[in-house]
Amino acid sequence: MAARASFIAVVALLALVAGAARASNEEGDALYALRQRLTDPNGVLQSWDPTLVNPCTWFHVTCDQASRVVRLDLGNSNISGSIGPELGRLVNLKYLELYRNNLIGDIPQELGNLKNLISLDLYANKLTGGIPKSLSKLNSLRFMRLNNNKLTGSIPREFAKLSNLKVIDLSNNDLCGTIPVDGPFSTFPLQGFENNSRLNGPELQGLVPYDFGC
Repeated sequence: MAARASFIAVVALLALVAGAARASNEEGDALYALRQRLTDPNGVLQSWDPTLVNPCTWFHVTCDQASRVVRLDLGNSNISGSIGPELGRLVNLKYLELYRNNLIGDIPQELGNLKNLISLDLYANKLTGGIPKSLSKLNSLRFMRLNNNKLTGSIPREFAKLSNLKVIDLSNNDLCGTIPVDGPFSTFPLQGFENNSRLNGPELQGLVPYDFGC
């Protein structure tokens, strides 16, 4: 019986290790797909070698004890290019730090798949397009900083459902319409929305929001 129990324990351990390896390989593939989109004049991504078993040895990537990628920190790295949808496959990610770079293009709607994300920092880039409504699915999100880009369109009303959101900064974009007032928006200072010339202030309580100028 003891031998059988030991055998079962070994099989379970091997299955756990194999599962972690598969997850690491998938996450490594997603990160390398991002690498292929980026121009990296300072060589900050030179350690991102797709032939390694997992990406946990790569610089600017942090993993948990199960070798799952939980943090990507490429802030202020002088990289350029687009983000791309592949990052939506990093489902264990908690911190996405891509601020102060030269990133262009849209924010991928696939980032709404990052259900464990706590902090989304994309500020001070050259991102365009609208803010994806899919980000309203990020129920663990506490910090959303998209300021100092070239984002357009309205602030998704669905963000009022983000009950854990503590900080939002959408200032210095080209957003339009009105600012939600429900949920966490009742506590956010207006400084987080300033310098959007087509944004018309908080929506009025009890009235259907109207996106003036959108």
